[in-house]
Amino acid sequence: MSDWKAKRFWKAASIAPVDGGYTVLLDARPVRTPIKAELTLPSERLAQAIAAEWDAQDGEIDPLTMPYTRAANAALDKVTPQHAEVADMLAAYGDADLLCYRADTPAELVARQNAIWNPLLDWAERDLGARLAPRTGVIHAPQDPAQLAALRAQVHALDPFSMAAFHDLVTLSGSLVIGFAALRNHLPLPDLWAASRLDETWQEEQWGADDEATAHAQIKRRAFEDAHSFYQLVHAKH
Repeated sequence: MSDWKAKRFWKAASIAPVDGGYTVLLDARPVRTPIKAELTLPSERLAQAIAAEWDAQDGEIDPLTMPYTRAANAALDKVTPQHAEVADMLAAYGDADLLCYRADTPAELVARQNAIWNPLLDWAERDLGARLAPRTGVIHAPQDPAQLAALRAQVHALDPFSMAAFHDLVTLSGSLVIGFAALRNHLPLPDLWAASRLDETWQEEQWGADDEATAHAQIKRRAFEDAHSFYQLVHAKH
């Protein structure tokens, strides 16, 4: 296996307007995606953020330090050519949404799930037009197809850049409802992340935290935050 890694070859990153948006230049050379597509970005703010990621590289290029670049690449290389397939995959989370699977004991955990998760399901009914029904236990029980269809239509309506962000918000939280709540800024992002981690937090309170699990959770939390920031940059007006 080769240990070769790409190294910085440019003096400065900048942005430039192009048809359909903005692109990032490394000196005079336009950045392209891994499959060599043009990196056409929908907002100036997003282009500036991606240029800053490239400018921050020192020596070897580390993609792990470039979440906005990676998300833009995913939007162009993965989501755009298979938009319907990605939308269907994400919409399927609604039929097994984290918020719907409840404990039957202990009473304190049941009460906490009801207090934190029920308002999110109520919000989904009001703002997304879909009522998902909670159930006790972990055995899958299908949701009402009409409610799922309402959610599915809204997932399919997302543009590729929004869907790239939405993908991470949903898959990291395990909840289609939390993903939409993050897009629409229904609650502060830390509250939404905490809602997605309710069961894990409960277990930590009972048995103590595991260092490895805590470190992994922090990585996921940062990725959740990056996805939300990416969405905000996609839709930034100035």
